[in-house]
Amino acid sequence: MLLWTLILLSAVVSSFGDEAEWREVKTFQGTVRGRRDPEGGLYGFYSIPYATAPRGADRFKEALPGPVWLQTLDAVDKRIICWQAKTKYINVENQTMHEDCLHVNVFVPDTEEKKLPVIVIVHGGGFAIGYGNMMPIKQLVKEKKVIAVTFNYRLGVQGFLCLGTNDVPGNAGLKDQVALLKWVKKNIARFGGNPDDVTISGGSAGSISVNLLMLSNSAKGLFHKVIPESGASVSSIAVQIDPLANAKAFAKRLNFTEVDDFHALKAFYKTTPLEELMLDVISPVKDISNLFSACVERKTGSSVFLTDSPINIIKQGKYKKLPVLFGISNMEGSIYVDYFETWKNEMNEKFSKFLPIDLQFENEEEKDEIARRVKQFYFGPHPVNNQNILAYVEYFSDVLMGYPTFRTAKLQVESGNNQIYLYEYAFADESFPAVPHTDVRGAPHCGQTTAVFDGIVFVSNDESALSPAFKRMKTTMRELWHNFIVHGKPVPEGSPFPAWPAADASGNPHMSLDRVLELRGPFLDKRMQLWDDIYDKYYREPMSPPEPPPEKHTEL
Repeated sequence: MLLWTLILLSAVVSSFGDEAEWREVKTFQGTVRGRRDPEGGLYGFYSIPYATAPRGADRFKEALPGPVWLQTLDAVDKRIICWQAKTKYINVENQTMHEDCLHVNVFVPDTEEKKLPVIVIVHGGGFAIGYGNMMPIKQLVKEKKVIAVTFNYRLGVQGFLCLGTNDVPGNAGLKDQVALLKWVKKNIARFGGNPDDVTISGGSAGSISVNLLMLSNSAKGLFHKVIPESGASVSSIAVQIDPLANAKAFAKRLNFTEVDDFHALKAFYKTTPLEELMLDVISPVKDISNLFSACVERKTGSSVFLTDSPINIIKQGKYKKLPVLFGISNMEGSIYVDYFETWKNEMNEKFSKFLPIDLQFENEEEKDEIARRVKQFYFGPHPVNNQNILAYVEYFSDVLMGYPTFRTAKLQVESGNNQIYLYEYAFADESFPAVPHTDVRGAPHCGQTTAVFDGIVFVSNDESALSPAFKRMKTTMRELWHNFIVHGKPVPEGSPFPAWPAADASGNPHMSLDRVLELRGPFLDKRMQLWDDIYDKYYREPMSPPEPPPEKHTEL
């Protein structure tokens, strides 16, 4: 098998193109050859296999070491991505889905400088869709002389099924991320990067991931600064409340009926072809939950990524305190606008259906009372209707991203981390669509991420057609992010930007990132106080999968 792998990898070596267009790097697996970007300014090394995804009965286990090769590997984009459902959110038509998909891309500025700062980007997509190279970040590499790393990790069922057994322990996708960071630690100096100056960043599920990596003992020492963008480890979408119940629910959607027979359920997932397990699970749900995300693992014979709930790990201070540049956009909840016409009537009939899944109550009466209190806070005495759709957006912004971000920051500060820099990104270009029934525009989910990346994400990498205001905003965001990557502060001494101190436990201060940068007081203030009061009393911790029942043995 190893020999066949070597032959296959060697076969991709080619000799086309001018040799001056290529740069060779000797990694610990073998030599790779990256090509100069057509627009100049950097070299791209694509589709390097950093680890090997196990297959067959072992498909849910931790990744194996990456392959080795004897001849130079042309590191060109092979467009291999991990198995995922085809959705409206990203276009995967030109990509090839493969079970063994653990590839890394490295973007190196065209310079002879060494020990450059490194940014590792974890892609988003609800832990169910996406791939490393879906959002280019070449401008930051060329303008700021940093090395950027993007990569694939296992998704959906393949990456996040969690049954609590040795063969399906959970968190395979997050363990892939740890394997990638170990690869960076070992190899990045050979690309000109500094393994002791690594920043991890990500948007949405990528933001949750980098938050979780901070809390995992398995990732200690592999990075030094963190930029979570629109996603927090203590949110209801970050960690599965009941992994076994989720596994059963998803199997039912696939028409598997023996969900209460644990071993039959496990066999179903282990033997069904992956492509048949790829249903769309990315659409928003009323209780702000996720079928497949991280899980608190049982202690099995496998290596463990997450040993306790994020809340407990942070409260106990059992993690490395690192500089964190942490925030949200001001209209995160706009991703729920497509559901407004359907949900507004349901919210008026039974608002409690829309409370986050990580709240628990003694009975329905208590739940309805909290729902009444929350609905009154956001909508006043009025029903949810077209005239208060902005309150609808604000509600989902808060439960999805705003409060989990505040809560994470608050708990980290209380546990001793005095390097949390909070922000709310609020830039909205005139080209952005207005919220329905209004003429109001805001920054959508992960708006800050797309401002740092190239062009208009998923539309064009060309920034020449952008408005002058949008171009200025992109320049500002890249400068702030670069400052943090280099200095651990978004506004170091001597910067032309307004002073930006670290936040205290009340979320004070935070920076409003808009056409004008403005330092403001407590993060979302009274809205966060509301949810703090509720979560202090009704929070429900995620549980590990229960101990599996003994297997039944048929006597001969």
